[in-house]
Amino acid sequence: MDITPATAAAPPPLPGSAPASAGQTKAAARPGDRIFLALSRGSGILLLVIMAAIAVFLTIRAANALSHNEGHFFTTFEWRANATPPVFGIAVLAFGTIVSSLIAMVIAVPVAIGIALFISHYAPRKLSTPLSYVIDLLAAVPSIVYGLWGALFLVPHLGGLYSWLDDYFGWTGVFEYNDGAARSLFTIGILLAIMILPIVTSVSREVFLQAPKMHEEAALALGATRWEVIRMSVLPFGRSGVISASMLGLGRALGETMAVATVLSPSFEIGTSLLDPGGGTFAQNIASSFKESGEIGKDALIASGLVLFVLTLLVNGAARLIIARRKEYTA
Repeated sequence: MDITPATAAAPPPLPGSAPASAGQTKAAARPGDRIFLALSRGSGILLLVIMAAIAVFLTIRAANALSHNEGHFFTTFEWRANATPPVFGIAVLAFGTIVSSLIAMVIAVPVAIGIALFISHYAPRKLSTPLSYVIDLLAAVPSIVYGLWGALFLVPHLGGLYSWLDDYFGWTGVFEYNDGAARSLFTIGILLAIMILPIVTSVSREVFLQAPKMHEEAALALGATRWEVIRMSVLPFGRSGVISASMLGLGRALGETMAVATVLSPSFEIGTSLLDPGGGTFAQNIASSFKESGEIGKDALIASGLVLFVLTLLVNGAARLIIARRKEYTA
């Protein structure tokens, strides 16, 4: 009996001819994959729940403090949260936090990129390996150690630098020095730069090491110098990684507590010169004032912590937007 093509049975599919979607569905049906998918999804949801819980807690406690505040929270140059009635504001704290962090970034990021490029593309292996270990160890030093070093060594030895800045740039008013103790926002910026330098260097170094070797070899074959290879191949590839490393360092600079509290001479005044003693940051004020604060005082500190929380989220969000615009350079 002849079998026509219309009634012929279709041959069984070959093992390798199944569509990708069917293979993925079959893999997802495995118990191990389902468990892993559930754990991964649950971890992401748990992280969002924790962040939301922190935000709700900070908002509720901050609202209680703001309802009793007799000053303007964003413009008042005082912090008398334990007074009756309480008067407090974050103008000085916001200024000190942002300015000291920007100083740290301006100093640390170029130096960190230079060190990372030296380790990854210039230094011989006998030098690059121990230097990498030292950089990684510096990232693990506790902040209180940096604070003690800054108070006992850095502050007494910055007088010469401050005098030099006053001699050549004092006319701007920003670097005017009046022979006081070097416990200023500029000193804090230098200390924070030293603290974030290992983080930015380590991440940038690993990103530069992942640059495609074929691109570098092709540039060398065309007669490019080593700097031209770095400028045309390594830096464009590692741009998003350097931005991420810088944001990690900025996050630590914004929230640094003990080192700043050890070195800074706090005051609720904003001077025209960065070399004048005084100023304050969110984290330093919380650490210094929390023990002696009453109920409203603690809620006021939590309100300032909420501002720092939002500021950190905005910084990380901005970094993500910058990186998303340069997806062609991401690995």
